[in-house]
Amino acid sequence: MESEVVAQYLRDNPYFFDDHLETLTQIHLPHPHGGRTISLGERQLVALRDKNKDLEKSMREMIAFAKENEALQHKVHEFVIALFGARDLDTLQSMIPYMLRDIFSVPHAVMHVWQTNPPSEAMLMFSDAQSQPICVHHPVEDTATWFGEHAAQLRSYAYLTLHAGSGTIGMLVLASEDKQRFYPEMGTVFLQRISEVVSSALHPYLAD
Repeated sequence: MESEVVAQYLRDNPYFFDDHLETLTQIHLPHPHGGRTISLGERQLVALRDKNKDLEKSMREMIAFAKENEALQHKVHEFVIALFGARDLDTLQSMIPYMLRDIFSVPHAVMHVWQTNPPSEAMLMFSDAQSQPICVHHPVEDTATWFGEHAAQLRSYAYLTLHAGSGTIGMLVLASEDKQRFYPEMGTVFLQRISEVVSSALHPYLAD
């Protein structure tokens, strides 16, 4: 007899064991974690305990994720407040990469503003094509040279195009020796926020 037929029969006859109580005491199942056999009642208790453990694990992961997001939001807030302290373009260009390294613990951060660091044609085409940050494992165009002596050790990059209206005004690049720090499938919500606040901070100091 097929096992599904038996299972369906028991589902269709919920009072079966009321008429066959002795059958319940005679059913023994392998312990799910190995070793001895156990009764059906014990097996249900084990299943419930395992389910509770899975739920507890999920709750811990959700709480940890919420705390991580809260900490990240606090860092973004701290970053934004710091930007208000700048009074000119030179200060912003020096402090933004520094703050990204200091506040977000990004190993390497470089920013090029087109007004002071005109891009190559290829780089400009790349930046114009990006509507949101992208993360990759290889440097784009000539940006590896932006990191000087550290370039050879870098294994992951996040490219944040800086915008003013519909045009681009520069590129902010974050990088790490860790291949998993930035990767193509990662979420970019917070990177997008950083791109937006940096763009807003720079815009008043750029020539029309």
